[in-house]
Amino acid sequence: MPRPEATAAFDAIGTRWTIDSAEPLPDPVLRAARERIDRFDRDWSRFRSDSWVSEVARGGPGAYRLPDDAGPLLDAYDAAARATDGAVSPLVGRALEGLGYDAAYTLRPRRDAEGALLTAPAPDWRVAARRDGATLTLDEPALIDVGAGGKGYLVDLVSGVLKAHGVGEHVVDAGGDLRVAGLGAATGLLTVALEDPRDTSRAVGVLRLSEGALCGSATNRRAWGEGLHHVVDARTGAPTSDVLATWAVGGSALTADVAATALFFADPDLVASRFGVRYVVLRADGSLRWSLGLDGEVFA
Repeated sequence: MPRPEATAAFDAIGTRWTIDSAEPLPDPVLRAARERIDRFDRDWSRFRSDSWVSEVARGGPGAYRLPDDAGPLLDAYDAAARATDGAVSPLVGRALEGLGYDAAYTLRPRRDAEGALLTAPAPDWRVAARRDGATLTLDEPALIDVGAGGKGYLVDLVSGVLKAHGVGEHVVDAGGDLRVAGLGAATGLLTVALEDPRDTSRAVGVLRLSEGALCGSATNRRAWGEGLHHVVDARTGAPTSDVLATWAVGGSALTADVAATALFFADPDLVASRFGVRYVVLRADGSLRWSLGLDGEVFA
């Protein structure tokens, strides 16, 4: 894609956002986008004491009215839990806290006397939680964390705000989670390099997009020590180690984001079929696996 005519950039929910568009965004449009981000954060952030998530964590087992936008997000988690045998779960917040990724960002994991990590499984989303319409019932105390899909979903929501205000051609980028809309022959394709987590000055491939979403996840992002990072297996409470990075291309950023996390724990072709995505997976041994039909190149 040629350089856009206008770029709006700002920080929110702990990451850098950029919105590229053909024309500068009017102040009311940019304000509406930022208000949508803040509303999502007030509901879903486990780092805010005033969020819905924190209210649920304090309340313990019981029934809670869900935020209005919860349906698609939790549907995606249902699919990911099925595809990964429970490894991907929105109830993984306590496990992340135990590893030091807590609201205070202490980054000090719990360890035993010998220095080994102390981990514990998260409650099983498929068993400990039930949804009935707008109500979520939890049978166990839990801290919800939607890091596996929340940012992608929010990228979709911001893209929806832009479309509602008549900004049909745009690219929304939240820390590398991308939603591309309305790029055509006159604009060209968006070309994205896939950063190698072992050497961030290099790429393991490039992908091209004119519509849809690309999301990735890597163990060098949100990492705070040897073997300590945000991609946690809910069944054990421990960070995963078999895969270094994943990328998923899908119709929505929510789908691509959740699928990118599921690719750490399940067969890539199973994830691709369940979520309707194409993928690239970089394993810990340096091997690469990718979907046929990707628009781009993988440097195997």
